Parts: sequence; C-alpha cells; structure tokens
Amino acid sequence: MTPTALVASPTSPAQVAEDELRQAYDWVTLEEAEQVVALGGDGFMLQTLHAMLERRRTVPVFGMNLGTVGFLMNDWRLEGLGERLTRAKPFRVSSLTMTAVTVSGEHCRLPAINEVSLLRETRQTAKLEVTVNDRVVLPELVCDGILVATPAGSTAYNLSAQGPILPLGSALLALTPISPFRPRRWRGAILPEKTRIAIRVLEADKRPVSAVADQREVREVCEVRVEIDQTRDLTLLFDPEHALDDRITMEQFIA
Repeated sequence: MTPTALVASPTSPAQVAEDELRQAYDWVTLEEAEQVVALGGDGFMLQTLHAMLERRRTVPVFGMNLGTVGFLMNDWRLEGLGERLTRAKPFRVSSLTMTAVTVSGEHCRLPAINEVSLLRETRQTAKLEVTVNDRVVLPELVCDGILVATPAGSTAYNLSAQGPILPLGSALLALTPISPFRPRRWRGAILPEKTRIAIRVLEADKRPVSAVADQREVREVCEVRVEIDQTRDLTLLFDPEHALDDRITMEQFIA
C-alpha cells in the first residue's frame, strides 16, 4: 500500500474504527504520507482538507463515513482497504480565497472549500452591493445574506438556499442570495470560476454583516472579495462505484 497516514474525528465511532484500522494495516506519519485516510463526517473532511492547504504540499484524501451525511466520504469498511485505495478515482477540487475587511480596518484572508457566505448579524436585513470583475451588477441587494459556492459545495448550504447544483469539473461558481427581498426576481447567478467577486456592505455600522469561509467567521465586515485559488488544488479519492461526480449528478433527481 502506498505510504498512507490515518486521521480520525474525535467522535466515538471514528475512534473505534481508527483502532481497528491501526491493528489491521501499516501506517506512516502525515509528514511521510503520500495519501491520507480520514475517518468521520463531512465536517471532519473539511477540517482535513483545510489542514492540507496549510502544508507545503497536498496529498490525496480518502474519507470513510463515520458521521451523519458523509457526502464527501466513502462507505466505512474495514476489509480490503488497500485494494480500494488502489482503485480509487481521484477528483481535483479547487478552493476559494476570501479576503475580508472589517469595519475597524482589519484584513483577514481565509480559504474555503465549500462556500463563502455573508450573513446579517441582527434582525435588520443586510444591504449589499455586488461587483463582478470590477463591474457593479447589483447596486443594492436587500437580503439575509449571499454566498459563493464551489461545485463541491454546491450541494451543501448553497442547495439549501435554493442555489443550483454544479457538476464537478464544470469550472463554475454559484452566486446565491439568502432570503432575498429586493430585487425580488433575482435568484442568483452561475459564473465562470475565474470570476472575481466583491461584495460591499452598505450601512455596515447600522446593519452589521459577518463573513464565513466554510467554518471560520469574521464579524462586522464592510467588504469581502472572493476568487478561486489557482495556486493549488486538493484531491479527493472515491470508490469508482461511489464517486463524487455521480453523487452530485444524482442530487438533481432527489425529490
């Protein structure tokens, strides 16, 4: 088996599975690994991928579901792991970079694999100006928020907000409003992944807005810029019969 590291969520099912796998197979440290097996749910997979982005080099990750949904994971099985890893189908996933500026002038730069979302912090609606490639396309969007989703993240928060499902490898981004009030007929846009998106918070002092890159939040922002990170990709490994592109396609037929 290719030098492989094993990481696991702190939950009880994942810890039990980790003990079983460590007894059944040989493992190396993360520094020595050419690939990683991650045990847990989608949230733990995102944590693992974010940890990859902080390393000098990324390696493929094969997840096994011991969480709730497990959309980004393969089925959990103890037997035949070496063969599964050999047969696994790789999928390259691009991440987003969020650059947020707060009302106090602080700059924060964070990666996002699923989505970048802006959300109102109080009962008052947010007022946002949306710019695409340096052109103002929405002078004032009145809403609960807005998000930018990758294809890998299009079936997560984006889908719950009535956004489109994007096929993996489509090189597209979804720009989706969250509970839009005005303009009433605008339901979002599908954009090329190289698009530069900027969102300015109007009346930022009166109507505070937070920005979230996957699970990391920056509060009281006045401007957020989002673009694809073209410097490095992440690779997910899937069983051929349970591949991510097929899952994303089939999500469009779930009633």
